[in-house]
Amino acid sequence: MIGAGFAGLGMAAGLARAGHDDFVVLEKAEDVGGTWRENTYPGCECDVPSSLYSYSFEQQAWGDLRASQPEILRYLRKVTVKYGLRDKIEFGVEVERGHWDEVDGRWHLFTTTGREFVAQFLVVGTGALHLPKVPKTPGAASFGGAAFHSARWDHTVDLTGKRVAVIGTGASAIQMVPEIAAVAGSLQLYQRTPPWVLPRREAGPVARTVGRVPLLRGLVRSLTYWNAELLAVGLNGRHVLTRPMEWRAKRHLRRQVEDTTLRAKLTPAYRIGCKRILRSDKYFPALARPGTELIADGIAEITPDGIVTTDGTRRAADVIVYATGFRVAGSLARLPLAGRDGVTLQERWMRDGIRTHLGISVSGLPNAFFLTGPNTGLGHNSVVFMIESQVRYALRAMELVDRERASALDVRADAQAAFHDDLHARLATAVWSTGGCSSWYVDANGTNHSVWPGFSWQYWLRTRRVSRRDHHFL
Repeated sequence: MIGAGFAGLGMAAGLARAGHDDFVVLEKAEDVGGTWRENTYPGCECDVPSSLYSYSFEQQAWGDLRASQPEILRYLRKVTVKYGLRDKIEFGVEVERGHWDEVDGRWHLFTTTGREFVAQFLVVGTGALHLPKVPKTPGAASFGGAAFHSARWDHTVDLTGKRVAVIGTGASAIQMVPEIAAVAGSLQLYQRTPPWVLPRREAGPVARTVGRVPLLRGLVRSLTYWNAELLAVGLNGRHVLTRPMEWRAKRHLRRQVEDTTLRAKLTPAYRIGCKRILRSDKYFPALARPGTELIADGIAEITPDGIVTTDGTRRAADVIVYATGFRVAGSLARLPLAGRDGVTLQERWMRDGIRTHLGISVSGLPNAFFLTGPNTGLGHNSVVFMIESQVRYALRAMELVDRERASALDVRADAQAAFHDDLHARLATAVWSTGGCSSWYVDANGTNHSVWPGFSWQYWLRTRRVSRRDHHFL
């Protein structure tokens, strides 16, 4: 198994809870946590209700409606200890490549230090949000101050009194901008397109008390889940149902920003849900405070002492923070994994396009399971629910191989093609394709390889069992 974030730990815990002991988790870092270990920027927190952001078998009493990064990392460490997973993790081990051996029916993985691991089954839980995306801006290398990505936060840099430039207005920027604005001498925020921002809401004493009572916590989790599922209707075709959310977001903006010019810059011109829907009560006030400037012009170049925009304006900066997201599309294919006939995952996807079965399996890569794979992200609910569905599916696939007295199973190409065609037919009418924006959900060719089009319970139904007729047994 590769990766010890939410997906990898969920798989490891699933194996342990099912009584399986013969497995190892390969983690390139020195601690668990994945994206919640890497992202330590000021204000970092979960942007879905925290009641949904824990495993169903290990529900957590969070301190707020949106759990903070330190809380989530502590939770994952707790799960690691409670289920005896730390002894199963090889830390500081980075997988460089791997291949399926058709003779012995095993995966052979090789690390950057030359170690080899051999296994019957391979589970890839590296996630989609782990490769920072930094735009290739002319002159960026010449900048004389500190410059870093939000997922590689440099805690040695003191922002107090500094002229700070933040590039990007996505989920991480929404959270960090209020924190930076409170200490920086001045803040420049470079915006390509404004996000839709809803009120955040804080957890009151009653909510915190409920969270500490297991029975009530489970009830709140269930109610929160089904309430979130309602949004899927609007995102996946019936767009009129998201209009009330747009009205609410615009009212939130009007209440928090009096300046009509600034408000116009912050008003999206696309449908809500086309980009990730964000929540904050501090973002708009931070942009309205003295010393903060919202810049909607594009960046032409970066100079040794600042940034030049396309209108020719030069602005001096001491620090540049890239809040520009991650390289999501095709991130799995960056790990060279050669399947049957020696063809790598990247070669398959370059030849045929990104195709999977249920976002978990790829034809030609026997006994390999990808967690949080293509089109298994969500725009309306918690990805942890999807991860648990995938973990259950992988476990049942392994059990099916044993029952069939086979050494491996490989998804049929026609089953994969049928899933792909149905998936993209449904995506064609979803808001990510028709909402009038560009986002990380969609690649440079306009294809969505990120989001599941529909209810998450539909995905649960699709993954509740492993179909024999959809697979070859080897």
